[in-house]
Amino acid sequence: MATGAAVAARRLLLHSHPRHHLLSRHQLSSSAAADGLDGGEGGRVKIFDRDLKRRHRDRAAWAMRETDALSDAVADNLLDRLEDCRKAFPSALCMGGSAGAVRRLLRGRGGILRLTMMDMSEDMVKKWRELENATDDGLDTHFIIGDEEYLPIKENSQDLIMSCLGLHWTNDLPGAMIQCRLALKPDGLFLASIFGGETLKELRIACTIAQMEREGGISPRMSPLAQVRDAGNLLSRAGFALPGVDVDQYTVKYNSALELVEHLRAMAEANALFQRSPILKRDTALATAAIYQSMFGLEDGTIPATFQVIYMTGWKEHSSQQKAKTRGSATVSFSDIRKQFGSNQD
Repeated sequence: MATGAAVAARRLLLHSHPRHHLLSRHQLSSSAAADGLDGGEGGRVKIFDRDLKRRHRDRAAWAMRETDALSDAVADNLLDRLEDCRKAFPSALCMGGSAGAVRRLLRGRGGILRLTMMDMSEDMVKKWRELENATDDGLDTHFIIGDEEYLPIKENSQDLIMSCLGLHWTNDLPGAMIQCRLALKPDGLFLASIFGGETLKELRIACTIAQMEREGGISPRMSPLAQVRDAGNLLSRAGFALPGVDVDQYTVKYNSALELVEHLRAMAEANALFQRSPILKRDTALATAAIYQSMFGLEDGTIPATFQVIYMTGWKEHSSQQKAKTRGSATVSFSDIRKQFGSNQD
């Protein structure tokens, strides 16, 4: 038993980018960084190793479950936003993350006629092709290999761009979002979901305490994540009109820390920090697993993992969109409104 706990904790921390496993505000049972510098790009700060992340996605292409409650819940919630739109989106791009779940759950939403699916992993794209061959819904689907940081899409070519749990791994999130805006046609829609800062908070706490107790300090083993307050600023900075942000929280129960780690690996959510520590002491691994269980373990013996998902919506500017009036253009004053309706107030 001790060996199993050690393995669970060691793999958990080595791959811990603790973050994803959401299930909406309900409790679901799942049985089943220091910065680097890119010298070739003017010293641009790089947090994540994109080549390592590609390898993670290569592995996940063959390790992922046929259906995943977490990915499906987030993808379905993202697609629900298309039902709130009156317009159709004939051409759409779905990139990275849980794009496979988005394709499977699309079911005609959004009026999409031509869908392009993109991922940085050749193996993942190959997997999607195989699944598409077994699908017969008449949707014209195309596949390309590409990186969200260098979007290989022509400007003004897409009516809709979606990213489900993928953009949080980009080194320049505002830059990636700007490229998405440029690829959209006027009045095109950008939909994205990313993991928020509260994701896997239990694991973060357990890991920090264990490292402080056993090693006298902490090292970067978990990815930095955006806060809710940052999402609106990201949309505005990227130049999107009518920005919208909302948040959902999901809690998933696991039988063990090992099950949590295996699920993160299957989702390609393993640690990809540039300056990640390659070695984890056995004592620290055991302490992390023990602290997690003692602080957050439930009466039924399972451990909960909390995930926060931030949903972002933005439109490319178009003359038909509502716009705020220029300052000073009002023709009715608040004092006049108070006089007119004041008699109805107590």
